[in-house]
Amino acid sequence: MRKVVSQFGAGPLQQKLSTGDLHFVSDAEVSKGGEGTGPSPHEYLGAALAACTSMTLKMYAGRKSMNLENAIVTVDIERTDDIEKFSREIELIGNLSTEEKERLLEIANKCPIHKALAGQIQIKTQLIN
Repeated sequence: MRKVVSQFGAGPLQQKLSTGDLHFVSDAEVSKGGEGTGPSPHEYLGAALAACTSMTLKMYAGRKSMNLENAIVTVDIERTDDIEKFSREIELIGNLSTEEKERLLEIANKCPIHKALAGQIQIKTQLIN
């Protein structure tokens, strides 16, 4: 995986992000002191789960020759009592049997980001200067 780098951007909270040659921004909503110029860090976290889920379903369905035309994944994150609660909705588009849909739901829970978020996470932080 390429490293992700964040540094101050324009405005009060905007962050300039890069990974390899890709550049994007993150910001807080106006109501939270930002200018809303990009997704918030929590929105990127939700996007990671949504994208990983959809990619995993696409790869699996392709390998199994399922008629999956699209997988629309919607993720919402709510924080309650210091617990992040993820709500994920999956809409499967295509000519799929009930058994195929059930199997795809099982596969959704095996996407790497789902496994990372549901498992133990360790964060090592160090100053480098």
